[in-house]
Amino acid sequence: MTHAALARLQQGLAALQGDHLERRRSVLDGTQGAHVTVNGQHVISFCSNDYLGLAADPALVAAAHAALDACGVGAGAAHLITGHHRLHHDFEAAFARFVGKPAALLFSTGYMANLAVLTALPGRQGEVFADKLNHASLVDAAQLSGAGFTRYRHNDLAQLEGQLAASAVQNKIIVSDLVFSMDGDQAPVDALLDLAERFDAWLYLDDAHGFGVLNDGHGGLTDRARMSDRVIYLATLGKAAGVAGAAVAAHESVIDWLIQKARPYIYTTASPPLLAACLLESLRQIEAGESRRARLRSHIARLREGLAGLKLGSLLDSTTPIQPLVIGENAEAVRLSQALLARGLLVPAIRTPTVPAGTARLRITLSATHSEADVAQLVGALHALA
Repeated sequence: MTHAALARLQQGLAALQGDHLERRRSVLDGTQGAHVTVNGQHVISFCSNDYLGLAADPALVAAAHAALDACGVGAGAAHLITGHHRLHHDFEAAFARFVGKPAALLFSTGYMANLAVLTALPGRQGEVFADKLNHASLVDAAQLSGAGFTRYRHNDLAQLEGQLAASAVQNKIIVSDLVFSMDGDQAPVDALLDLAERFDAWLYLDDAHGFGVLNDGHGGLTDRARMSDRVIYLATLGKAAGVAGAAVAAHESVIDWLIQKARPYIYTTASPPLLAACLLESLRQIEAGESRRARLRSHIARLREGLAGLKLGSLLDSTTPIQPLVIGENAEAVRLSQALLARGLLVPAIRTPTVPAGTARLRITLSATHSEADVAQLVGALHALA
């Protein structure tokens, strides 16, 4: 006999299915790449964040094998006990140098890093000012911080300025994606820094989708933002970097404060040292990866040129590997995603609550490992479905 609590869950699941909001996991066999086998079907994938094709790169695989022999699998303890391996330490120093900040701290995931920064820095007497299109992890972290939480319209600096001016709290932090994960556009970094300086606020920038891709791979920070002690920078390491984890880079005192106060850093086992070894190799590949980035830029240009005049949805203005085609209704976005899959093309339908209601979309992401023929096949299929 089903008890009442379980029955309510089952009713909720049925409602999600009826609203075309049910999510299902797909099973990947083999390595990540542009051509993959998912649920037993060979497809061209346009939904990976592996922008540079490093996830299965032979140099990173070799680094993993060497580290496995040298240091085993698990870290064995938290960073503040005996889990902080030399490889973790070396990566943090290398990452800080690469992004132009004084110090850095390695986390197991971007979600944990965002939770760490926003629960440790503003404090319960502080206030978080956040772009409305920020990633869910930033929203959750702000809500869990206990600080005041004020959101401004997407990239609306006039509204943000008014909110900062009206705030009486001492400890303020402006929080923004640097490349917005569902729209592909970018934050106005220097304009945000202007406001941070004017109102004595921290500026926290989540560059999950820009690191490795923008500015010769160094990410979306401007030169001025790199030099500013009030700018705190996050890069996730499972996207263009091809591995896993995240790193926060900032002034030494900020990093030391996180080590002392950030509970998601303190109270968890460190990530496997072999991942840090892979990340060190990834930094080398990113630094030497201009040919990969040039190929990626070419794919973006070809896709946008090919979809000009498409009588289907609305392609948002983006120069990044994230190319969203807004469809509107959930059911239609799901139908188109399934129709593309029938043609051997894996493009996910993104629906509410990930994006606002009425803006369901096909989220196309490109990789340096795609070929020109792959991009042409997707363009042709979308025109055929229009």
